[in-house]
Amino acid sequence: MTATTAAGSANTTTNLRTSSEVFKKVRIALTYGFLLLFGLAMVMPFIYSVANSFKTLPDINANPSLLYPTQGVSVEGYRKVFTQDFPRWLLNSIGMSVTLTITHLVFDSLAGYALARIKFPGRGIAFTALIGTMMVPGIVLLVPRFLVLKQLGLIGTYWGLILPAMTGAFGVFLMKQFFESIPPDIEEAASIDGCGRFRMFFVVILPLAIPALTALAIFSFQGSWNDLTGPLITVVNNRDLWTLQLGLALVRGETGSALPWDILLSGAVITTLPMAVIFFVFQRFFMESATYTAVKG
Repeated sequence: MTATTAAGSANTTTNLRTSSEVFKKVRIALTYGFLLLFGLAMVMPFIYSVANSFKTLPDINANPSLLYPTQGVSVEGYRKVFTQDFPRWLLNSIGMSVTLTITHLVFDSLAGYALARIKFPGRGIAFTALIGTMMVPGIVLLVPRFLVLKQLGLIGTYWGLILPAMTGAFGVFLMKQFFESIPPDIEEAASIDGCGRFRMFFVVILPLAIPALTALAIFSFQGSWNDLTGPLITVVNNRDLWTLQLGLALVRGETGSALPWDILLSGAVITTLPMAVIFFVFQRFFMESATYTAVKG
């Protein structure tokens, strides 16, 4: 009886272990299946845009859901894009994005370091106010921004496009959280060696902050590249300063109900490609940025 009982217990334990392993494999398969479906749902709009950009306009209107052309592959949309002021829009977008990325790296890192390390009166209030601005929807600030720029005479100018966006609350917050994760002992040792505050920041601290600066550069460039509302209220009356986003939006508006889908989709693909390349090359820094913002609170 004892041997029989022991054998039964062993069989029961084996069956439970087998059932547990099967359940674990099923759970993993379902999880990956869900993630795969979710990923496809996110990437399908871009796939449809690329596929339809190589169709003729009648083919797009007749078969928008097909991933292959029924009337032959066509690059007419890309040719039409460059008959617009597309090269100028591209240069304007690159110039604005690069300029704003550099200013964010400089000013956001300086402000973040000051909030993290320098004890000055009102530091807590300043940081609370900074976080508060992140809670305000950007659309709410469009009219006040327009009125201020108009009073300063910056509407329709390159400076009006750059000045309001030279720094951002998120960038300051990101850098502050990262600087707080750096041990103060490093700065104390540098101070003992005779480093002043500015030399310490540029020579000792910034090299340690390269991962955070890389993440900030990516987010800043992405935000500037994809921005539509800023150029819309600032340079809409100056065609020479239109960016890619603004140019494509206004081309759509000029055509009324007969939308030039071939031009719009081709322009959207060209506009999206730089961001897609940046994301796939630097996606590790996107993930790490979430860690930086949660190091200290």
